[in-house]
Amino acid sequence: MNSFKKIALAVVAAMTLGTMVATPASANTMSVVASTWNAAKTGGAGYDTPATAGTALTTAIVRPVPADNTVDNTDVVQIVATVVAGTSVTATSTNATIVSALHSTAAPVGATSGSSSLTVATGTGTTATFYVYTKTTAIGTIVITNGPVTLTYYVQGTAGLINNLTVSAPATGAAGTKQDITVTATDVFGNKVSGKSITATVFAASATLDTATATTGATLSDFGVSTFKATLPATGTRSLITFAPTTAGDAVTAAVVGLTAPTLSPFAEISVRDLVSELAAEKAAKDAAIAAKAVADAAVLKAAADAVAAKTASDAAIAAEKAASAKSLADAKTASDAAIAAEKAASAKALSDAKTASDAVVLAKDAAIAKLTADNAAALKAIKASFNALAKKWNAKNPKAKVTLVK
Repeated sequence: MNSFKKIALAVVAAMTLGTMVATPASANTMSVVASTWNAAKTGGAGYDTPATAGTALTTAIVRPVPADNTVDNTDVVQIVATVVAGTSVTATSTNATIVSALHSTAAPVGATSGSSSLTVATGTGTTATFYVYTKTTAIGTIVITNGPVTLTYYVQGTAGLINNLTVSAPATGAAGTKQDITVTATDVFGNKVSGKSITATVFAASATLDTATATTGATLSDFGVSTFKATLPATGTRSLITFAPTTAGDAVTAAVVGLTAPTLSPFAEISVRDLVSELAAEKAAKDAAIAAKAVADAAVLKAAADAVAAKTASDAAIAAEKAASAKSLADAKTASDAAIAAEKAASAKALSDAKTASDAVVLAKDAAIAKLTADNAAALKAIKASFNALAKKWNAKNPKAKVTLVK
């Protein structure tokens, strides 16, 4: 029994050793280096490993957005994965884009190039290279996968120059009141740009500004937004205020081919309301409405009175018509009842006369029948008496052939 256990343990050990040997010591290993371009690198410009590795949300690797619509070495994070030869490496991104090569005149790579996922087969080599750029200031992720091994890097874009200014202002405001006007600065990709001065210019002295310049905010509540306060004039119909970047270098100088054209001179137009005149006009309109309502109410009351009078007359006509109809019906019923009574009396007399005549006929018939009956009885009796008299004579003469007397 002990010998059998020893043999079994030896077999298990041999199988385990065989399994371990079949798996190379270097399988499922991957090293990744993420670096950015350094023009001042010792020995010549090239990629350096960044001071912050980008492996945590708080240490995202920061790169400028490709505002010139060319994805070159200054815009990207270069990721080089070293793996076992013959395996594949996949990079998947969120809030970022992956390309396999950088821009060149022969092979342009722009802000619409690339995808959110890219797989590189190393073939006989051991490295896979990816270039990652972003068009947003939101933090993005790059996940590098080789078999079961996964590493994640974080990237974040820095906004470009101001490409668009948008204005938000009230459509109307009361004369002499102060109104807030907000101006939002964004780059060509819609990222808000903070810390930039915006200058406001009032057209034709149609308003007074608290300050002619304001800086786009950098806090969570006002990021990329500057606020101006404008006092509307006491007289006039509108206020017109234009806005532009204070410093020319803070904004793009010309449209970039393939990207959104700049809008750098928006304006706010606020209609000025004269509340005193509006109130007077509203009061006049209200008084006119009240007067018109009084006229309308009087017309309604008259119409109601006319309707009541018409109804009274109609009710009287209906009552008279009903009375005449009732009398006509009563007279007709009286005449009908009289005709019916007369007809009934005549019918009763005719029936009585007919019965009297019928009774007389019946009595006469009964008397005639009674007489005929009596005559027949007397005749029958005489016949019987005559027959019996003859029968008696016969029987006397013919005793042997007697006949029966009738009763």
